Amino acid sequence: MPKFFYTAKDITTGKTSGGEMEAKDERALAQDLRAQGILLTSHKELVSEQTISVKFLDRFTSVPLKEKMVFTRNLAVMVSSGLTVSRAIRNLSVQTQNKAFKKILLSVYDEVQAGRTLADGMAKYPRVFNELFVNMIAVGEISGNLEEILDILALQLEKEHDLTSKVRGALIYPSVIVVAMIGIAVLMLTYILPQIIGVFKDMDVKLPATTLFIMAMSDFLRNNAILSTGIFVGAIVGTKLFAGTGPGKRFFALTFLYLPIIGGIIIKVNCARFARIYSSLLKSGIPVVHGLTIVSKTLGNVYYKDALAEAIAEVQKGVELSKIIGKYPHIFPILVTQILEVGEETGKTEVVLQRLAEFYEEEVSQITKNMSSIIEPILMLLIGGGVGFFAVAMLQPMYSVLENIK
Repeated sequence: MPKFFYTAKDITTGKTSGGEMEAKDERALAQDLRAQGILLTSHKELVSEQTISVKFLDRFTSVPLKEKMVFTRNLAVMVSSGLTVSRAIRNLSVQTQNKAFKKILLSVYDEVQAGRTLADGMAKYPRVFNELFVNMIAVGEISGNLEEILDILALQLEKEHDLTSKVRGALIYPSVIVVAMIGIAVLMLTYILPQIIGVFKDMDVKLPATTLFIMAMSDFLRNNAILSTGIFVGAIVGTKLFAGTGPGKRFFALTFLYLPIIGGIIIKVNCARFARIYSSLLKSGIPVVHGLTIVSKTLGNVYYKDALAEAIAEVQKGVELSKIIGKYPHIFPILVTQILEVGEETGKTEVVLQRLAEFYEEEVSQITKNMSSIIEPILMLLIGGGVGFFAVAMLQPMYSVLENIK
């Protein structure tokens, strides 16, 4: 039996609502809704993922978030100006400098010209237009308020881009320092220290354990350059492959959650994304269960996915979302539970969630601004410890030689 997405109006209150329902055909859908006291205003038969032809290579095509953000904002402006969707897509395909994105937009334009919806055309490129994007566009086309939906979606992408940029920018400084430290250590072990160590080998002096350890590392790196490179590359590739497995995702997700500073940022970023995306979906008229399903696919941390998977099952039984979220205080702070509870009681869930998203986004902004001042002392300790270790390892044999001379 086909499934329809519909918008309808309550006969008594005049309030507009939307949802999904299985029905034999359009007439049966209207009759079923009429029996519930609501009048069908618009509908669309949902197309299953299996019926949407997605080319194999298209599944791996991706476009930068900033490119999609600009596209969505410009599309909203063009649609609000009275241009047809197909003409707006055509104009934007000419304007974009990204060749891959230009090709995708032209393909979407051809789909729309052939009579398919914009959402169906975009669904062929899941790496570019994710489920959140496609579902919101579909709702806008069905309800007739595509312009409003595009504005909401553009704002969502702008906030996501801003959040991602701040976190990435905050991590650049420590990443550069750590890479530089590793590079300097390898340089010292392979080129500088061997000249000093050669002197120690000629001396009849008992070397301390630290010096012997550094000598062993230096000899290994110089005599086994290919093997050392292979081990290093293998460790990176192996870690990446392990991180893609189920146990690996759980291990790294749990590790990052409990890391000092980093764990707090991850929790705030995920809560901000949950609140922002779920709020946007509810504003668009997407049903609660469907909205939670989409949100669970957009959050990266596996423990958030698990919490929302339970939430989807329990909400279908009539349990309030705030009660389910409250079971996970280690990933959803008590503030999230309280705000969500207020929204459910007042019927303004999307409004309070938007404010919650703004709160956490501001929190992340403040943390990332102070990131360098927080991390600098830690990096100084690490650098000082590394330099001190090398210094002690090199100076101890010299002291032994001086004692023997005396």
